[in-house]
Amino acid sequence: MSTLTSTVVTAEPPAVTGRRQPLHDWRPEDPDFWQATGAPIARRNLWVSIFAEHVGFSVWSLWSVTVLFLGPAYGIDPAGKFLLTAVPAALGAVLRLPYTLAVARFGGRRWTIISALLLLVPAIPMTVLLEPGVSYTTLMVLACLTGVGGGNFASSMANINLFYPQRLKGRALGLNAGGGNLGVPAVQLVGLAVLATAGAAYPRLVPAVYLPLIVLAALAAARWLDTVPGARNEPGALREAARDPHTWVMSLLYIGTFGSFIGFGFAFGQVLQIQFAERFPTPVDAVWLTFLGPLVGSLIRPLGGHLADRLGGARVTFWNFVAMAAGASTVLYAARERSFGLYLAGFLALFVFSGVGNGSTYKMIPAIFRARSADAVATGQADPEAAARWARRMTGALIGIAGAIGAFGGVLVNIAFRQSFLSSGNADAAYLAFIGWYALCFAVTWVVYRRPRAGRLANV
Repeated sequence: MSTLTSTVVTAEPPAVTGRRQPLHDWRPEDPDFWQATGAPIARRNLWVSIFAEHVGFSVWSLWSVTVLFLGPAYGIDPAGKFLLTAVPAALGAVLRLPYTLAVARFGGRRWTIISALLLLVPAIPMTVLLEPGVSYTTLMVLACLTGVGGGNFASSMANINLFYPQRLKGRALGLNAGGGNLGVPAVQLVGLAVLATAGAAYPRLVPAVYLPLIVLAALAAARWLDTVPGARNEPGALREAARDPHTWVMSLLYIGTFGSFIGFGFAFGQVLQIQFAERFPTPVDAVWLTFLGPLVGSLIRPLGGHLADRLGGARVTFWNFVAMAAGASTVLYAARERSFGLYLAGFLALFVFSGVGNGSTYKMIPAIFRARSADAVATGQADPEAAARWARRMTGALIGIAGAIGAFGGVLVNIAFRQSFLSSGNADAAYLAFIGWYALCFAVTWVVYRRPRAGRLANV
């Protein structure tokens, strides 16, 4: 396995004509090149990438709203619906690593076109087949196929990373990630619009809305995206990162942050309908609230990165997990007391803090390797250039692995809800599991990155 890097390619740029020309010269770290040529090209690619990734996230999240349409005529109990929201998260997690590697293998522009068109694979059959009488096996296959949208995030982030200089990567990747995450509340708003106008009898209209958007994303990529020359998969980086203990520590933390965000985003509407059935007798009653959590979680993500810049990623992550444990405890108490207002406030807090944690954990990853490379230079074990190159290499690999493993948190959240409702008829056991996981995460953050001791990594 490998990680994605780029080499500087310097050559005479092609003559300017009426058509956009392929990139032959890309030097984002050169201030003169960046100001005159690089910045406008990078911005154009960023906005197209955000749109394509946004559509991918929406397709990935289709079943978070589709299950609300599956009334008695479909004959599916709540446990079966939680499985339908778990399988897209599972495939999306599996695809993240190969999608990351595909950018160098096929080129950023070509792979964005391909990955956008692959979204038609679940969207078209869902538009045709979603009606009473369809078998549960067919629904499971369709739900699994929407996982292709989860892979788009990884390839989009890997591609945009190549366009920006080191000093601007954080903001660019934050915008790219946030725009993609907004696909979760967007598809739920589409579902709300369909429920409010056509009614619950027409779930096929939700994927149908995305068919022209998928085609538009592919066409926009073909027209306006570029491929950075010299991008390559660096051999052995993922294997090296997989042997590093920090990879597994950060993956565990990312399960707690991004896994919570995507898992709650998929499950929130169902949980509302089951937990407070008397308040939400119809799907439209639940959907108007369902989108709020993913919306605030997406919008707040850049704040986590900003706070990490100012206060330190490990500090923000530690207190963020303390807050998530408190939020889950609030939800548990409110569920037992049947207090809907407190329940909603606690769940929205979970979305907010999962978004903050997404940003702070991503900021920790490069800081870990910067600190270790600085230590290697200070002790004479490496020269500055080699140490910086190693830090970038390991950062890219760890982000790829943590992103894939973190997405499995979405599976765990939905399975936890399913098993809790199956065993006891309520979600109390699931909330207790979440509290325990967040407690484990803040304890690990303290022990590994915050506990005062000799050899603690600085500025993480």
